[in-house]
Amino acid sequence: MALSNVHKAADADFPTRWGQFRILGFEGQLTTPDPQGRMVEEAVALVHGDIHSAPPVVRIHSQCLTGDVFHSLRCDCRLQLELALATVSEAGSGIILYELQEGRGIGLMAKLRAYELQDQGRDTVEANEELGFRADHREFEMPAAILHALNVPAIRLMTNNPEKVEAMKAAGIDVVERISAEVPPETTFERYLEVKREKLGHLLSSR
Repeated sequence: MALSNVHKAADADFPTRWGQFRILGFEGQLTTPDPQGRMVEEAVALVHGDIHSAPPVVRIHSQCLTGDVFHSLRCDCRLQLELALATVSEAGSGIILYELQEGRGIGLMAKLRAYELQDQGRDTVEANEELGFRADHREFEMPAAILHALNVPAIRLMTNNPEKVEAMKAAGIDVVERISAEVPPETTFERYLEVKREKLGHLLSSR
């Protein structure tokens, strides 16, 4: 999927438990439909402090309704998001790029069907592939386009996923530092993390 015409659609004040942010909405046109059939990609940027005087902390976070909203312990998504917000606040500046890419880009209903398959013994990669999807449908073009729109050429990227690092570099964003987004594991998502490490190459500790 190619992305074009990325533009800022909204910009508002956004107070949070982690401090004062601005919330910016971005839209981009897709040349082909994504796995959810959409032709427009949307994302949010939470901006805190001065992001131009030095490379800011940046977290690229994919929407996870089950984790972010309902506190699911099938995954570490909410814990990573809260860690990122706290890290940005402590650093004094940074950006949370929140993409509407549920289930690594396959969409909410497909993700729930994948949950059903996981309950039957498949891991997250096997479940996605059995449903006819790739293990990960995200390409991270939108976050890079937003960083360019914000005139941020260099970042300290908070991630365990080396594909995010490579995607930013390929888009001309200098990743001057990778900050770990690893969180303490729960027994309910230990296997989930093992699959991330073993099949998706995420930079996680062996346990």
